[in-house]
Amino acid sequence: MPQSIDVPGLGHKVPIPLGARAGNLLCSSAIAGKDPGTGKLAETPADQVRLAFENLKRFLDAGGATLDQVVKLAVYVKDDAVRAHIDPHWLAFWPDAAHRPARHVTVHDLQHGMVIQLETLAVIA
Repeated sequence: MPQSIDVPGLGHKVPIPLGARAGNLLCSSAIAGKDPGTGKLAETPADQVRLAFENLKRFLDAGGATLDQVVKLAVYVKDDAVRAHIDPHWLAFWPDAAHRPARHVTVHDLQHGMVIQLETLAVIA
């Protein structure tokens, strides 16, 4: 049975967890570029992307996973211009080209002022 994973300040307004863990599998719901201290989205696309990646790390920590255990990262962006902000964080998290997770970026009409959402899948050793 899955165990819900939540992170203070990053919850959704609907009754769903930030993610779930079942055995050694950790899967997230949408992770936004919110400031966990205020629960509000950052104002600029660059700051939303930065916070989304920081919040990804917070989620992994809460679920008992590390960046090395991420096998897939789905990235949803409001428009293609947001892509320019992604790779610096991607490279900082996974600098070794031989040990990066799969990644897919999709342009999607995000709501509520969001310019990015991340979804991840990790397998915990």
